[in-house]
Amino acid sequence: MPPRNPPPGNAQVADSFVPKRSARLWLALFVLLANFSWAVHYYQYDNLPAPLSADHAGKRGFSEVEAIKHVRALTQIGPHAIGSDALDYAVQYVLAEAEKMKKMAHWEVDVQVDFFHAKSGANSLVSGLFGGKTLIYSDLYHIILRILPKYASEAEGSAILVSSHIDTVFSTEGAGDCSSCVAVMLELARGVSQWAHGFNNSVIFLFNTGEEEGLNGAHSFITQHPWSSTIRMAIDLEAMGIGGKSSIFQAGPHPLAIENFAMAAKYPSGQIVSQDLFSSGVIKSATDFQVYQEVAGLSGLDFAYTDNTAVYHTKNDKLKLLKPGSLQHLGENMLAFLLQTAKSNLPKGRAMEGEEKTGHETAIYFDILGTYMVVYRQRFANLLHNSVIAQSILIWVTSLLVGGYPAAVSLALSCLSVVLMWIFSLGFSIPAGFLLPLISSSPMPFVANPWLVVGLFAAPAFLGALTGQHLGYLILHSYLSHSSSKRMQNLSPDIQANVIKFEAERWLFKAGFVQWLVLLMLGNYYKIGSSYVALVWLLSPAFAYGFLEATLSPVRLPRPLKIVTLLLGISLPILISAGTFIRMAGVIIGTAVRFDRNPGSTPEWLGNVIIAVYVAAVICLTMVYLLSYFHLSGAKKSIVLSTCMLFGLSLAVVLSGSVPSFTEDTARAVNVVHVVDTAEKYGEMQDPRSYISLFSTTPGNLKKEVEQINEGFVCGRDKVLDLVTFSVKYGCLTNDDIGGGWSKSDIPVLHVDSDTEGNGRTTQISIDTKVSSRWSLAINTEEIEDFLFKVKAVKNDRFYLHGPVHKQFKLCWLRLPYRFMSNSDELVPADGKGSNDGWHIIQFSGGKNSPTRFDLTLFWRKNYTKSAHNADGQKTEQRPLLKLRTDVNRLTPKAARVLMKLPSWCSQFGKSTSPHNLAFLTSLPVLF
Repeated sequence: MPPRNPPPGNAQVADSFVPKRSARLWLALFVLLANFSWAVHYYQYDNLPAPLSADHAGKRGFSEVEAIKHVRALTQIGPHAIGSDALDYAVQYVLAEAEKMKKMAHWEVDVQVDFFHAKSGANSLVSGLFGGKTLIYSDLYHIILRILPKYASEAEGSAILVSSHIDTVFSTEGAGDCSSCVAVMLELARGVSQWAHGFNNSVIFLFNTGEEEGLNGAHSFITQHPWSSTIRMAIDLEAMGIGGKSSIFQAGPHPLAIENFAMAAKYPSGQIVSQDLFSSGVIKSATDFQVYQEVAGLSGLDFAYTDNTAVYHTKNDKLKLLKPGSLQHLGENMLAFLLQTAKSNLPKGRAMEGEEKTGHETAIYFDILGTYMVVYRQRFANLLHNSVIAQSILIWVTSLLVGGYPAAVSLALSCLSVVLMWIFSLGFSIPAGFLLPLISSSPMPFVANPWLVVGLFAAPAFLGALTGQHLGYLILHSYLSHSSSKRMQNLSPDIQANVIKFEAERWLFKAGFVQWLVLLMLGNYYKIGSSYVALVWLLSPAFAYGFLEATLSPVRLPRPLKIVTLLLGISLPILISAGTFIRMAGVIIGTAVRFDRNPGSTPEWLGNVIIAVYVAAVICLTMVYLLSYFHLSGAKKSIVLSTCMLFGLSLAVVLSGSVPSFTEDTARAVNVVHVVDTAEKYGEMQDPRSYISLFSTTPGNLKKEVEQINEGFVCGRDKVLDLVTFSVKYGCLTNDDIGGGWSKSDIPVLHVDSDTEGNGRTTQISIDTKVSSRWSLAINTEEIEDFLFKVKAVKNDRFYLHGPVHKQFKLCWLRLPYRFMSNSDELVPADGKGSNDGWHIIQFSGGKNSPTRFDLTLFWRKNYTKSAHNADGQKTEQRPLLKLRTDVNRLTPKAARVLMKLPSWCSQFGKSTSPHNLAFLTSLPVLF
């Protein structure tokens, strides 16, 4: 049968509509899309409300001007870590401000202030950053406010908890983490005290201490305070940076809190994408919200500041970097949320648990430009996603049945172009990550200047994506030329060539639908909340294509894709997701400062590769539609040349060193520790080793820093420094002129009291941490099956400790009750313990009056080691039975001198597992 003639005019259409996509058009398109994406990011994350004064906010409103006064007062104290005098001053400041609210509250509102002293306790979380460890705390003080109506008795038994922590790590004054949170809570409490007479629920404000050492403050409150049994919903305020918009990054599991927030908040901000990443363990962090969920079984919201995350736990977490409007944004949102939720009837007890366990009632949430929040439940998401997936599959199957074998092959080849796009994009960008450590003094030269990532990673990733898809286009074009030769033999060769190009272009565009459909199916199967991103990137371009490009006539020849189809199709997806993609890139870059959790344990290139993979993934996902327009463009050479020039220019900037890798405000994380080491001298009367250790959680060597310090440091990887749960595989040591600053009476003691054989071997050990109230103990679980841990028995009575309080608080002395622990205070019962790499870790932190003497009972395994030699008589290297590190918050003269010489682009970095500036190491061998 002869081929069917095309309708009149079709040939002319195919011939006359050859696209003229010039370099100027692509430049304009790039500028438009880049500015649109950045504008979305700005309005979603950087557009902050104006700070209000007390007069403008009124008695019942929120004033950032007043809140900033609290931040200033707390940061002026300096770092206030657990066990420090500075923390006592900070706690007294918060207590004094809380007491003022009693006088300022509405006459029908009762404000109750409890200065709570938590006794010793043990916190063993199941999952997350602290999973498998035992966290012990003692001598913690919290300030707890309860605000409720005087004449509504039911409010006393139902409460909303708002929580944050006063303490900081030793390395920062903590303007962001979390003095800003404490300040917001104080100002919120003042405002709530003017509204609470109309509440059905009380509001509890918990200002805890001990969060930075393992979420101990929240745990002690939940397990020890009588008000904790009345809590129906928990709200946690945190910071992973300083300032900006405080966004929800965890919600649920019940959706009531997020639904109320979406309705009430004036500037809603939150993305379930962050929740998915946090819960997956990609973000190595933990907040008090984990305790409220895991230990108390509560639902609620977890907020965090994420601006400038590179300053987290460094000296640069300071007031001058706190953006104006940051506190106003969180304060107004929280005040509106509390006013709405406190007036509602919250479910009693754990009535929400049944719905939580099904998973159908968890919430999907995301904000649009920080002005509106979309919230819907997982049950609806399942229905919506299944419907879209089913209809998409039906459309594709119908299309392939109509198109027959050529259509199926064309679809397969267009999908191949997507695969090639991913392969080449990753293949071009990842080598750049390997290259940077070889040409730069810092493996990550972009931390202080994140815009360099565009040239170093985005340019090669884009070039690779374009190359890969163009290769797929050539393969598809070759097949279409062969398969369409008979069907279009009555058309002129020029028209045939154009028709084949147009058809190939359309198949590449439609391949983007397949990419996002596959992601939607995977997300729907695994119930990933952020699957809404795939839904939007699938539906919006599909509707635009169907409305402007598709035809029901099988004889109509294809035309070139319209630019308006692209703009209409991707505008909504960019509006929904561009801000989140950009913000995530900023967070990933910022966390590079602390990427090497155990210094020297990760390759220098690994952080770069992670960023390269992320950038390449975003480009392949979001530009799949845009790239399909390039292959008919006459500007391909200009685009490739411009991209190569951008990459080359960025490399030149790095090579020249004209842009610093770190600055005074975006510093490298470097720690200086004076180590007194007796770990290899158990039972010997020799002097301990004493040296200064310099190490960094930021990837890269320390040559520049050591040269500037000039204190005799020698760097290398020849010996791993085991700081008990914190291993330094690359660092620098110096023994020159160590001097004093410590005494032998500070050295902790591990003493074997008894070692008996009965039904099994049992060893009783006394531990004396001397002057330290912060320590880490590792127990060898290859030898030890279980253990008991308790405070050593001493007098059991009550007396009062007196200590000075900062004069600025107008209090002269602090009178605190303290109870010595009795023999019945068993902190860790014998019930089977977790193990990480053959060790069970106990971390202890507490106040100045914490106990320092403990009893440890070890129950050995049946096949424990009995000899230092193997069956051949050769001596084997053995791991110790116990390892202990004790920390003292004290600067020795040598450590102080090193810190004074530390370059301005460096800052100490604190975390729960890293030591303070003076640390003592000791151990007990298996064959003691």
